[in-house]
Amino acid sequence: MAVREPALEQPKEYKISAATVKKIKEIVKKYPDGRQRSAVMPALDLVQREAGGWLPVPAMNAVAELLDIPYIKVYEVASFYTMYNLEPVGEHLIQVCRTTPCWLRGSDNITKACKKKLGTELGQTSKDGKFTVVEVECLGACVNAPMVQINDDYFEDLTAESMEKIIDDLAAGKKIKIGTQIDRKNAAPVGGATTLTEVKKGGK
Repeated sequence: MAVREPALEQPKEYKISAATVKKIKEIVKKYPDGRQRSAVMPALDLVQREAGGWLPVPAMNAVAELLDIPYIKVYEVASFYTMYNLEPVGEHLIQVCRTTPCWLRGSDNITKACKKKLGTELGQTSKDGKFTVVEVECLGACVNAPMVQINDDYFEDLTAESMEKIIDDLAAGKKIKIGTQIDRKNAAPVGGATTLTEVKKGGK
């Protein structure tokens, strides 16, 4: 995995809001005394949301100070997991899964559709500031491949055409369908069940 570097332009300081500090302290209470570093992942997630979708270095430092752990321990986590953004991202962060099941089902076409529609390369943000597209490893919805995660929502059973429509609808501020984009119920077989379609009552 390539090392992800922090953005070149950084704010001089960052102060975590009182509301977020309170939430982090409540999370810390779930762990044994002296194990507050275990709260680093949810703490980073809360601060990233507060900071506008990314983690400036001063924000990571603030998390380290709050948890009383070395800065490097926070940097290690934030730079390893793709759920943390070390550079500013658009309003809609499109994460295209590229792991084997999605790749076999055409994730390359999804990536190409995003790049073509947005006029960007991977890791770049569209000129209107609304979209950033990246590729990530397995997002855990393999049965409905190919799929993407946009902010906190999953979009599955995609084609290049359906991906472009999702982008159009998001850009227009329209309500979009989350989950599978075809005639499938959750992760059930396409078209519905083909076996055990009837349940006999009272018989063996």
